[in-house]
Amino acid sequence: MAQDGTFWKPGHPEVCDTPERARSARAAEAEGDAFHVGESCSRVSDLLARIGDKWSVLIVSYLGNRTMRFSEIKREVDGISQKMLTTTLRNLERDGFVKRTIYPTIPPKVEYELTDLGRDLLCPVSALGQWAIANADRV
Repeated sequence: MAQDGTFWKPGHPEVCDTPERARSARAAEAEGDAFHVGESCSRVSDLLARIGDKWSVLIVSYLGNRTMRFSEIKREVDGISQKMLTTTLRNLERDGFVKRTIYPTIPPKVEYELTDLGRDLLCPVSALGQWAIANADRV
C-alpha cells in the first residue's frame, strides 16, 4: 500500500485509463502489495531524464498526429537545430518510442512514426500539457 502523502502511486485506481487497469490496481492494493517509494521515484526520475526534455515531448506530440519525415518535423518544431533533432530522434528510437523507416529510393526516404509505446506516452504528455496551460500563471 502507498504511504499517505506520497506523490506517486503507480496504478492508482482513480487515475487508471481503463476499468481493467483500475480493477487490477485495486486488487494489488487489497492484497497488500508492497510499494517502495524510493525505487519507484528512481525509476520515474530515470525515465523523465530520457523523455522529459522539451524536444522529446514536442516531437512525440507531433508524431502523435501522423507519420512524418525529418524535414517536416524540423519545420514543425520551432527552434530545434538539425543536430538536436537528429540526437532526439535517435534517442527516442533507441528507447522504443519512435520507429524509423528507410525506403530504398534515391534519395533515401526516411519516415518517423510512434511505436505502440510512443502512442502510450501521448495521453500523459497531453495531460501534462493541459495542466501546464491551465496553471502556467500560477507557477
